[in-house]
Amino acid sequence: MASAVTIERFVKELEKLHAGMTGGGYKPGEYDQRLARTLQELRKRGIEGDRKDVIAALDSAHDRGVITDSVKVHLEKRLGVV
Repeated sequence: MASAVTIERFVKELEKLHAGMTGGGYKPGEYDQRLARTLQELRKRGIEGDRKDVIAALDSAHDRGVITDSVKVHLEKRLGVV
């Protein structure tokens, strides 16, 4: 089994997605597909860290504008931290 994804790597992936979205690098729907792939990897490998750390990382990403309100809610539900 592959090792768990670190929270730092997960946040970097979110930042890459944000940069691609704001920079116009993605076609319509591509952001959603890439986000789904990222979540699939997390389901497969797991995430390193506890619930509190994941929530803090999502809150930080949200506060910095990396993810929107709706993406934050979606991630919290999919990661089971709410």
